[in-house]
Amino acid sequence: MVESVRELGKFLSRVVPLDPELRVRQLYGLAPVDLEFAARSTTYMNYGYWEDGCADIDEAGEAMARLLGDAAGITRGDTVLDVGFGHGDQDFLWLRERDPARVLGLNITPSHVASARARAEADGVADRLDFREGSATEVPFPDGMFDRVVALECAFHFRPRTAFLAEAFRVLRPGGTLAVLDVLPVEKDIPQSALRSPYFSWVNTTIDAANWHDGDEYRDRLAVAGYTDISLESIRDRVYQPYRDHMVNRLSDPGFVAELTPEQHEILVKSWSWQQQLDEDLAKLDYVLVVARKPG
Repeated sequence: MVESVRELGKFLSRVVPLDPELRVRQLYGLAPVDLEFAARSTTYMNYGYWEDGCADIDEAGEAMARLLGDAAGITRGDTVLDVGFGHGDQDFLWLRERDPARVLGLNITPSHVASARARAEADGVADRLDFREGSATEVPFPDGMFDRVVALECAFHFRPRTAFLAEAFRVLRPGGTLAVLDVLPVEKDIPQSALRSPYFSWVNTTIDAANWHDGDEYRDRLAVAGYTDISLESIRDRVYQPYRDHMVNRLSDPGFVAELTPEQHEILVKSWSWQQQLDEDLAKLDYVLVVARKPG
């Protein structure tokens, strides 16, 4: 068992595969499910959108999904493409609350696809929630098929993100909407290597250097891809710090600790022990809600 997240970061730097797709698959296969979702009622993998009064990671994860659904304008009868869907929690939420005709999901991590498919089958909605293994940069669907394309906290992994933006544009119908929740540096001159805490080692191992740019560059790349009505809003104050506070505070919560083995608790305590470096890293990271439309 890796004894600390710093050692895990060093370990990753030695063993991550050269192939970027395999690298991302490996990242999401490292954490045991019983540790990643200990004392959880959902399997949301995002940082969460922490509205006033929110004190629960599952509630915050669901709020983030609702925020994205609102931004995309998902509504009854829509056909939606969800890329990098994780375990698909947001898709089940949108199906219940927004009644799209169909959601098709693409994900390169086989275990995520399997868990989302199993849940859809168990819930009797596999005809409307269709989860597939596939790449966001080579979307296996025809032109103009979707009313909405969404990506919840994953587009920074796509190599490159511009290929995803082009594919999303292609498969959107005229007038369709792209909505993305994404991670960026707060300023264009911040190098990836400036993030030095073990917790953010994934930034250097799984984010393509071509995706490491600021919000102004993001808007420019959307415009070059053909999008109009482009908006990019920073929501970092509702994301990183409250997520961090929750994760640190729960380590002394008896109810949470009771769900862990002593070894798991020790791993988590060590992973959140580099607070000064985390302060420095969090000051460098933005978290943005991006919305754009295909003309027509």
